[in-house]
Amino acid sequence: MRKSHNGVAIRSKLWIEVANEPVFGRGRRFLLEAIDAHGSINQAAQKVDITFRKAWCHIKAMEERLGVKLVERQAGGKNGGGATLTEDARRFLKKYETLENGIQEIVDEKFKRVFR
Repeated sequence: MRKSHNGVAIRSKLWIEVANEPVFGRGRRFLLEAIDAHGSINQAAQKVDITFRKAWCHIKAMEERLGVKLVERQAGGKNGGGATLTEDARRFLKKYETLENGIQEIVDEKFKRVFR
């Protein structure tokens, strides 16, 4: 997002839906990135300020609606559990980032033209 000389700025949101149900957006992107960084769904949920249950529901919904496994999970126990992103998840994140950046460039340019 770029600011004009008087501090006015444009913001936009982008998300992906399947059958009118949300599948992916910034919040879920941050969740997957936190899982990748921390190796744990629980720690990732804390990082993005949602409950473990909500994080789990988001992961299940994304996987079901997209038809791909995004997170490899290992149950906890004596040695602890863990979670890692699949290669499909990493590719999807990269594509979403490209899309998000491209949309923002379009919005920024239109904003500049309209609000000069």
